[in-house]
Amino acid sequence: MTAASTRGITNGPGLSRLVTVDGSLAGANWPESRAREVCQQLESGHIVFLPCSPIEIPVKDRELLLGGKQSSSAYHKNIAYRPLEDKLTGLDRGEEWEAEELRRVLQEYSRRSVEFLRSFLAPYAQKWKLEFASFRPVEEKGRQARLHARNDLLHFDSFPTRPTNGARILRFFTNINPKENRVWLTSQTFEAFGARMVKAGGLTTALNNPLLRGVYTLARILHLRKTNRSPYDDLMQRCHNAMKEDGKFQENTPKNRWEFPPNSSWMVFTDCVSHAVLSGRYALEQTFLVPPSALVEPQRSPLAILESVTGRRLTV
Repeated sequence: MTAASTRGITNGPGLSRLVTVDGSLAGANWPESRAREVCQQLESGHIVFLPCSPIEIPVKDRELLLGGKQSSSAYHKNIAYRPLEDKLTGLDRGEEWEAEELRRVLQEYSRRSVEFLRSFLAPYAQKWKLEFASFRPVEEKGRQARLHARNDLLHFDSFPTRPTNGARILRFFTNINPKENRVWLTSQTFEAFGARMVKAGGLTTALNNPLLRGVYTLARILHLRKTNRSPYDDLMQRCHNAMKEDGKFQENTPKNRWEFPPNSSWMVFTDCVSHAVLSGRYALEQTFLVPPSALVEPQRSPLAILESVTGRRLTV
């Protein structure tokens, strides 16, 4: 089974599409021109889908992920691995053996993902920043969470505690569930309606208020907030929250539904693809931050779009 829309594909303006690529063709001989084309598709707000994942998960590692007691825990949305620190978070104390095994498995998934994408997305490879890898064992359907943390509502990604300062959020996923698809909804891209939503919602008010801007600058000087948190990060977080709070938007915006089957992988810039996760468990994911200088079409990035809307620099 390949990924498909179960409602019929809507091809309205600005809607994200699914671009299927045979990942087995990628490797040492993957041409840079082809890598550039894939980057353009991603930056345009589309999902690049690999029906057969290029990341092989050994049987014993798969059994650990599917059979571990953490897979039935409702208190952890995901288990995160920090590659640059070689550190695992998301397990309770007293689970040292399991933590060490999971650290090893996620370390290997991270390494293999980087190895594959280094040629598959060659324009990014020399400049990206390696972010967290994660294992998502919890069933998304019916998962209880506060409004702004819900995955089943359409949103653009923004990290409230890990600001990007204008770098783009690229995520690479693999569904290791042996039987069930991982189900997403997508709608229009940030390029298509993000700027309109930002202006209509008055989300730039704080940026354009001289008094508030002065307070913002003073807080930065006094180190009352993270020094690397930029106006861009604040604006994207406001947009993320406003989308989830808008019930009419969630109900009425045009949508496509995608089902990613077992043993498939897909990648997407989640800061420009409005997406929601309806169901599925047992997914692996690796995040990269791609700076503007590495982009093939930087003018299509949320940063460039928002700087055009606000008429000011939004990074620090």
